[in-house]
Amino acid sequence: MIEFHNVTAFQQQTRVLDGFSLRIEDGEKVAILGPNGAGKSTLLKLISRELYPVEREGSHLKLFGSDTVNLWDLRSRIGFISQDLQDDYTPYTQALDVVVSGFFGSIGAHGHLQPSEAQLQQARELLAVVEMEGHERTMFQRLSTGQKRRLLLARALVHAPRALILDEPANGLDMGASLGMLRLLRRFCGAEHAMIITTHHIDEIIPEIERVVLLDRGRIVADGPKAEVLTSERLSALYQTQLRISEEDGWYRCWHA
Repeated sequence: MIEFHNVTAFQQQTRVLDGFSLRIEDGEKVAILGPNGAGKSTLLKLISRELYPVEREGSHLKLFGSDTVNLWDLRSRIGFISQDLQDDYTPYTQALDVVVSGFFGSIGAHGHLQPSEAQLQQARELLAVVEMEGHERTMFQRLSTGQKRRLLLARALVHAPRALILDEPANGLDMGASLGMLRLLRRFCGAEHAMIITTHHIDEIIPEIERVVLLDRGRIVADGPKAEVLTSERLSALYQTQLRISEEDGWYRCWHA
């Protein structure tokens, strides 16, 4: 589904990735874990085509087997959720319009983009799926952070994508909203769906995720099955502090040793 090979990428004047390689298969559930500044968000911006890698011989970034993916086609195959996307919506955008905007790849409602009755009905059904029924006309600014994140999930699902890619999906949420968001994500984890989550909190890694990639300063320091990667030794080295890791029913927790 996604293949980075020897990729170099900059954010402004900073080289974030250098000679980076990573392959993620269709249907895989992967968590990319690392401290702030590790390159997680840059990685996702390369996938969403918000950012482009340096062009050079022997380097490529392929999505679904091609290095020339049409942006509209990409939006129908992958649903993206990020804090940047949330911040782009104006305070007066109504909840239903947030979901409907996913059909057009837009931010909010625009007069020249007229949804069909079928699209409106699908958007209402998705509001119910993310437990936001009754909020169709609620303005974005009146919603909690957790409710806004649920709307973005509904927006991401309008095209029934093959993959969901989420940049720190529970960031900024209180405990109840965080657990609610993670519960909704678990519903999407059928065998035919891929999911990529970036985070720096291991308790956001839902049990359905099978593979974990540890990222540090733009380089992969570990990549493999969750049980082999999420160890006290590896995470202590990654975060440069002594940590202890425990697991129960597929959920991982850490605390200072």
